[in-house]
Amino acid sequence: MKKWSTKMLVEAGLMIALAVLLSRFKVYQAPQGGSVTAGSMIPILLFAMRWGLKPGIVAGATFGLLKLILGGWIFTPTQAILEYPIAFGFLGLAGIFSSSIRDFNKEKYIKIILSVFLAIAGRFLCHLLAGVIFFSEYAGTQNPWIYSFIYQASYLVPEFIVSAIILSLIWKPISRVEK
Repeated sequence: MKKWSTKMLVEAGLMIALAVLLSRFKVYQAPQGGSVTAGSMIPILLFAMRWGLKPGIVAGATFGLLKLILGGWIFTPTQAILEYPIAFGFLGLAGIFSSSIRDFNKEKYIKIILSVFLAIAGRFLCHLLAGVIFFSEYAGTQNPWIYSFIYQASYLVPEFIVSAIILSLIWKPISRVEK
């Protein structure tokens, strides 16, 4: 287990603050919540990739709690917990390959993209379940699973693409920064 150093905690705080700031710049806002932002998940994904799974989950869940406090969509306590601290905590999955992508080389691109995919897929699953369980009335006559899948994909797929591209571009110089 990694020691929670002062440097790690300071970096977590900065990345969470940057993620909150970036989440305020919305390119697209979905009608019932969710948005394509200016890369708001990138700081959390980057933190998880640098420090690992557990610190990444904690940073992601903290980011989710802050999003909830700063104006989340709350319909029930269970829905709020599922869609904020749990869903954003899954962004910590980007840290799953943290030890194997430390030194940069061209083969690391696949692991970087896979890390981002796993993290956003975890978040996607939480929102998909919440959509089916709590918001199925918005599906009308359509199957709630299909409706929720399409709805969540409308903003999380673009977020994945932006995050994967930017993290692939910045990982080489970032990987040289000492922890």
